[in-house]
Amino acid sequence: MITLVRRATALCVLGAALAACGTTGAEQAPRPAPSAPDPSPSPSSSARTPTLAPGPAGLTPVFEHGPRTGGTKDGKPVALTFDADMTADQGPRAASGERFDNPGLITALRELKVPATVFMTGRWAEEYPDEARSIGRDPRFEIANHSYSHYAYTDDCYGLPTVPKERMRPDLERAYTAFEKAGVPNPMPYFRFPGGCYDKTALEELSATGVTAVQWDVVSGDAFATDADAVTRQVLDGARPGSVVVMHCTRSAAPVTEEVVRSVVPELRRRGYRFVKVSELVGAANGHA
Repeated sequence: MITLVRRATALCVLGAALAACGTTGAEQAPRPAPSAPDPSPSPSSSARTPTLAPGPAGLTPVFEHGPRTGGTKDGKPVALTFDADMTADQGPRAASGERFDNPGLITALRELKVPATVFMTGRWAEEYPDEARSIGRDPRFEIANHSYSHYAYTDDCYGLPTVPKERMRPDLERAYTAFEKAGVPNPMPYFRFPGGCYDKTALEELSATGVTAVQWDVVSGDAFATDADAVTRQVLDGARPGSVVVMHCTRSAAPVTEEVVRSVVPELRRRGYRFVKVSELVGAANGHA
């Protein structure tokens, strides 16, 4: 469940897809960044936001899935997560009409009453502040950090530009600054590495922020997919109690995700699953319900 040091490689389809889209360019100079994100709960929460204890030598802990206990009488828990990706240099593409958001997907989740965790880049929050604020203020969702730039925290990560070692923490913190400016309340102390790529150096550099790195154990394959049925089958075949499913909230890069969600949700419910946020799975991993 907790991987101390490794690199997630073949799992991240979107990282490769973004590389194919030509994401290049130098990282922008950061704005003044806040200190480590405040892990205090939202007003509706009655307990401190769960995180994992640091790994050996204080390394940032890594979470991949919750307990495989089969769930409770309420159902087997599974978390749908959505990466809201936009890299730091994609402003001109957005200005020309490319859509990196997906309002239809968010509407579908609301209609189906599905809790979800959205891993958002700071650049996405800057481009779509009204949507970021709306998602963040909806108690059904929680927003977590996917970096500011969506540049890789290791070398050789699907062709993504690389954040230098000394810029890793500022890049993460700059995302929280963007969330605050957009009006997102109480973003979670969870971080998803761009491309899913990390190594010991990255875990060391982020250790002072207090975040828990969140990976996944089910790859939906929705990035640039055109066959919604194939993506649906992949999610249904991979889901297990405690699973974290990675999908995307990026209309141009994942055009069939809304359709997939509308198929996957009722079928997983029929199979006895219930949908939870990542925070519930992390809490369960800590021995809390």
